[in-house]
Amino acid sequence: MTKPINIALPKGRLGEKVYSLFARAGYECPEVLEPGRRLIFENPRRDVRYFWVKPSDVAIYVERGAADIGVAGKDILLEHSPDVYELLDLHTGICRMAVAAKADFRDNPLRTLRVASKFVNIARDYYAAKGRDIDVIQINGSVELAPILDLSDVIVDIVETGTTLKENHLHVIDTVAHVSARLIANKASFKFKNEGIVGIVRALTPLTEEQS
Repeated sequence: MTKPINIALPKGRLGEKVYSLFARAGYECPEVLEPGRRLIFENPRRDVRYFWVKPSDVAIYVERGAADIGVAGKDILLEHSPDVYELLDLHTGICRMAVAAKADFRDNPLRTLRVASKFVNIARDYYAAKGRDIDVIQINGSVELAPILDLSDVIVDIVETGTTLKENHLHVIDTVAHVSARLIANKASFKFKNEGIVGIVRALTPLTEEQS
């Protein structure tokens, strides 16, 4: 009997969009969208098993082999650098990682730049590439508050529409990276379940190209 391919989906709107892509590609499992508290859903006919996890945990499940493949945001992959294969850009969940500040901000290269972010590794890597000395302040809540209350000079954060920034009198001063949902695979699974995983990638590819 063929072992199913375990697929980690991120909970929430993004996961529902991603599941619809899998369903359109022929890997449907209608129970996935039924209300309730179930977390694992299987379609034996297509040899797939889905489960819902917190978006930031998808890469952990895949890296550790609890999931064969999964869908994670590029922001998570850049921040945590999990040891996985990145197989496909799904062209959904599109936004960008950006640097933002108050309108009157002027960078003074003679002093350390204070940077507030949930994404401390991305912030460090971005400014290291520029040779800029920074003090990273990790914020887990509303990072937009940091420059308003003079906790930081700038923030590095996900920007989708920019509405929250505008409402708080902040503006984007640079783009760090473009972000979207990516299909990732466990390295061992990609070797031992290659036929099934490659079949999913091939079925998804034309659907993702429609969205690009």
